[in-house]
Amino acid sequence: MSKPVLLLTRRLPDAIEARAARDYAATLNSTDEPWYRDGAEIARRAAATGAQGILCAAGDPMNAATIAALPDSVRIIATFSVGYDHIDLAAAKARGIVVTNTPEVLSFATAECAFTLMLMAARRAGEGERMVRAGKWEGWAPTQLMGVTLEGKALGIAGFGRIGRELAAMARGFRMRIHYRDLRRAPEDLEQGATFHDNDETFLRAIDILSMHMPGGDATRKWLNADRLAMMKAGSLVVNTGRGGSVDDAALAAALRSGHIRAAGLDVYDGEPRIHPAYLDLENVALLPHLGSATIETRIAMGERALGNLDAVLLHAKVALDRLT
Repeated sequence: MSKPVLLLTRRLPDAIEARAARDYAATLNSTDEPWYRDGAEIARRAAATGAQGILCAAGDPMNAATIAALPDSVRIIATFSVGYDHIDLAAAKARGIVVTNTPEVLSFATAECAFTLMLMAARRAGEGERMVRAGKWEGWAPTQLMGVTLEGKALGIAGFGRIGRELAAMARGFRMRIHYRDLRRAPEDLEQGATFHDNDETFLRAIDILSMHMPGGDATRKWLNADRLAMMKAGSLVVNTGRGGSVDDAALAAALRSGHIRAAGLDVYDGEPRIHPAYLDLENVALLPHLGSATIETRIAMGERALGNLDAVLLHAKVALDRLT
């Protein structure tokens, strides 16, 4: 029997591309050419190859127009991400296309990134690194680049899912107090003593550090706006490794400039790879290029999870483990 045809929109780890090439008639994007940003080009390549499956990634424009233009051969879209707000699920469902994601395997790595940003913001690590590289460091001084400790601080986790709970576990090792905001209270065994808040105001007023782990979409669009920033204590820290669109960039930049927010650490951006220009002029914000899941181990695990979903549908005629539609 001929192998199912699979289209990969992005360059993936070597082990994942090797497995895809072994089990499928795979078209790879081994040079990571930017055609993956163009939905019409994705549809054109799917049609040209007769793709039965598409392995896409976060940021690929799998919107209604792209899905409408896909050939009838496409049976499954597997995204190399836990988030799926770049895919129009209703459009895929209407065409009978299965959509899957890669949950569970990237929680620790993303929490690790959030904790990195917390430390960078609290201890002014970005400023110090830039000072050294610029040749401006003149030696140790008692008042140089004084930051704040994480010890004893109240960490507020907005979105207490897998990533948020992993971050809470790390923070307990730094003797931090955990507060969280979610739609509903977590079971006691998952809460592990964390304090639940059922409204934004009590949550934001109680914390010293906000770490955002919200899903994307209209419900969380610009959630962290001027009003909510004003609820936070003067000198608070903000970290976002969730969705860039959850932050009102102009409002956060203004709060950083005024000092009401002491510092921030960002790994995701609204409209990335574009970054709000105000951040680039601020020393008190640490900026990372969407590194949340960027460990060798995690990216391979994500690829294996995505291929497992593809295998279920295209090789074994089974229901995919992580089916969304």
